[in-house]
Amino acid sequence: MRISIVGTGYVGLVSGACLADVGHEVICVDMDPAKVDMINSGRPTIHELGLAEILARTVGKTLRATADLDRAVRDTDVTFIAVGTPARDGRIDLGYVRAAAAEIGRALKVKPGYHTVVVKSTVIPGTTDHVVRQAVEDASGRAAGAGFGLGMNPEFLTEGRAVEDFSKPDRIVIGGFDERSRQVVGGIYERFDGAPRIFTNNTTAEFIKYASNAALATAISFANEISRLCRSVGDVDVVDVMKGVHESIYFTTRLPGHGPVVAPITSFLEAGCGFGGSCLPKDVTALVGQGRDLGLDLPLLSAVLAVNRGQPDEMLRLVDAHIPDLRDVSVTVLGIAFKPDTDDVRESPAFPLIERLKARGARVTAYDPVARPAGHDALQGVTLAGSLEDAVASADAVLLVTRWAEFGRLADVLAQSGRQPLVVDGRRMLDGSRFARYEGIGRSMLAGGRDAG
Repeated sequence: MRISIVGTGYVGLVSGACLADVGHEVICVDMDPAKVDMINSGRPTIHELGLAEILARTVGKTLRATADLDRAVRDTDVTFIAVGTPARDGRIDLGYVRAAAAEIGRALKVKPGYHTVVVKSTVIPGTTDHVVRQAVEDASGRAAGAGFGLGMNPEFLTEGRAVEDFSKPDRIVIGGFDERSRQVVGGIYERFDGAPRIFTNNTTAEFIKYASNAALATAISFANEISRLCRSVGDVDVVDVMKGVHESIYFTTRLPGHGPVVAPITSFLEAGCGFGGSCLPKDVTALVGQGRDLGLDLPLLSAVLAVNRGQPDEMLRLVDAHIPDLRDVSVTVLGIAFKPDTDDVRESPAFPLIERLKARGARVTAYDPVARPAGHDALQGVTLAGSLEDAVASADAVLLVTRWAEFGRLADVLAQSGRQPLVVDGRRMLDGSRFARYEGIGRSMLAGGRDAG
């Protein structure tokens, strides 16, 4: 099938590359000429495992990029909208989606024949059938259903393993304005065997995406709230508590002849310094905002966000127990990306933590193996180290924010340097017994009690 995709971010480029890799003819559209040139030369514009290899196989064959959206629509049968949907002032900003839909509509005004428009951006329920439909109809002079198809096909990609997630999906959700729209979108995924297909209307498809992300965010904030109580009660470690929870039959299944099968959701039921990224914070915020617009209070989801906002303060509480005055103290933050295996720094918990450290007079150094967002406002006045060794060379305190595998070397690096800074583990990935001074999220010790390290 001939497919165009508007937007070449994590969703658009990964989707386009993977669809091209199974034989579809794909045109990726972006208004940034530099991104277009990079893609056409086979260079990824984002850090994503396996993406470079797919581009090497497909660019110039089944995949190309262009800044000419009008031509891309005219040369294809289906156009996906995969532009950003940021949260602004507590609500979703649909400006990019609306603009893309209008431009697609203008191209359809002069294009003969039937064309299907599919929203892949994460949008609040009702957006496809109302905002997108209206924009395309107004610009094209056509009616949805008769003049063009209209579908909603949410993505379920985890940054860092997005290529694998797209290539081996756990589900394919296909929403459509009508049956013809659903059949067109369904046909795109004929070569993706084994994944259950959920055919529904556009609003339900939108809601499935939001409910999925809200469930994950809720699991994280639940674990973090439990970790706060563990810290306050004393003589208990949230890691031990959550291990016991994970052993429940609801999370771990034991099959005859096989070992235990642990549900992936348990990776979200672990304490840490907070969630970030392009999805969970903005999507939960958007749902709360939509509820507010509809006159509904959503206290659970509001609490999920409130708990997450407070996690940087949990890190600082652990620092304060050892170094109450941070003026002129050298503090190293390990990890800028919101999660490992990606260079995405959107809504990273590192930034509010760094801002708090700077406000209290600390001298801050930051290090990330991949992310180098030198122009970010929060990094003004922050030293960006080029290696783990350089990052901790003069540190009085080391705060681990991102679960990069490289940070597992921290104990060895400190041993070689001869330094013994305070280490605050925001992801509970380190062996606390290997550090002279160690604190971890959700870890506590009563006077005379056992060390929970």
